[in-house]
Amino acid sequence: QVQLVESGGGLVQAGGSLRLSCAASGSIPSINAMDWYRQAPGKQRELVAHITRGGSTNYADSVKGRFTISRDNAKNTVNLQMNSLKPEDTAVYYCNAKTASNNYWGQGTQVTVSS
Repeated sequence: QVQLVESGGGLVQAGGSLRLSCAASGSIPSINAMDWYRQAPGKQRELVAHITRGGSTNYADSVKGRFTISRDNAKNTVNLQMNSLKPEDTAVYYCNAKTASNNYWGQGTQVTVSS
């Protein structure tokens, strides 16, 4: 079992920055990759950023150059630094951890970007 707790969401003006954190606990060695997803009202949940155990990363085209995912293995955390935020980045952001057999989700954190 893996437990995930997100933090760092909030309200920010367009052009501003936020840093989201996801703290993992439980069966940490079983985690292969960790992702950040987001879901805006009326839209499907979408993958925002992905990081493997080895540190390789991938990003959605919409956030490339603005968002950076990183992981601190010593603290069992994954962070999402979000810069140059836009109103269309407004969503609930979810942390996700993948093991060989399961997919775990955090409770989500709201990010609201005002124009």
